Amino acid sequence: MEFKDYYRTLGLERSATADQIKRAYRKLARKYHPDVSKEPDAEARFKEVAEAHEALCDVERRAAYDAIDKDAQGGKAFKPAPGWSDGFAFEGGEFAGGPNGANGPDGSHSSFFEALFGRQAGRGKGRGAPHEFSQRAGADQHAKVSIALLDAYRGAERTITLHVPMLDAGGAARMQNKRIQIRIPKGIQAGQHLRLAGQGHAGAGDAPPGDLYLEIAFLPDARFRVEGGDVFMDLPLAPWEAALGATVTVQTPDGELALTVPPASKSGRKLRLKGRGLPAFNAGAAGDLYAVLQVQLPPADTQAAEDAYRSMAAQFSAFNPRVSVQA
Repeated sequence: MEFKDYYRTLGLERSATADQIKRAYRKLARKYHPDVSKEPDAEARFKEVAEAHEALCDVERRAAYDAIDKDAQGGKAFKPAPGWSDGFAFEGGEFAGGPNGANGPDGSHSSFFEALFGRQAGRGKGRGAPHEFSQRAGADQHAKVSIALLDAYRGAERTITLHVPMLDAGGAARMQNKRIQIRIPKGIQAGQHLRLAGQGHAGAGDAPPGDLYLEIAFLPDARFRVEGGDVFMDLPLAPWEAALGATVTVQTPDGELALTVPPASKSGRKLRLKGRGLPAFNAGAAGDLYAVLQVQLPPADTQAAEDAYRSMAAQFSAFNPRVSVQA
């Protein structure tokens, strides 16, 4: 992922004021607007300028952006730690999407922008038409949290820390930590959202607070890969297990089970365990678990092992593993 230096895009220092950000954006937007600009890369530059303005003109988003690695450099490969963008809470519009609350990318923002601010950033704020200021409902907020795959399999209660921007007396945003208890429902998938009623911004006067929407992501797991509701795992096999078939014990996210490997199996073959993926959620179907076979060769690190390989070579002298490549 490429780190986006939004200040450099707008030609500004990190200490720039809100007015300076606004003026820089207007100047560059006029220069690169595709309808009037003669620059060959006008459309791409216009999108970059618009995204930089969207990130920095909002005090909450700017505070979160300023809080990430100060040593990151624009145009360089950005290799953040897992969960680097978790917990930053922003105002945002209602979450739209599919029946399970999942949203697809609209292509209007870079992957860096969406990773930090979420896919809903910039799609409107608040909860509808404003009322009188003294009775205005609190704005909704959204944040991203990373959870363990096992928590999605079983459901769990966890305490998470959100980094919530709070305005100081001068109108600048400063990050404050807020700990909340959440219930992770069984079967939730990455990209879906949890709604925490009343956990958003406070309302004005006696008006109700907004809601908090948490976008779910999974922490990296060396053993399992997740695609929607399906889960994939590599299953190492000895050559004789793959050739002759075997019953092996595998550790799945839902516990141990005995798996039958058919004879004449090859590396890359997927064995499907129906319904063993993520459990059903919100009236959806349970996912499947796939064991991807990986045939492993024992090392020829002793004289006996070398002799065994030479004996095998003699027994299978007619076997040519490259016959399909040479055909």
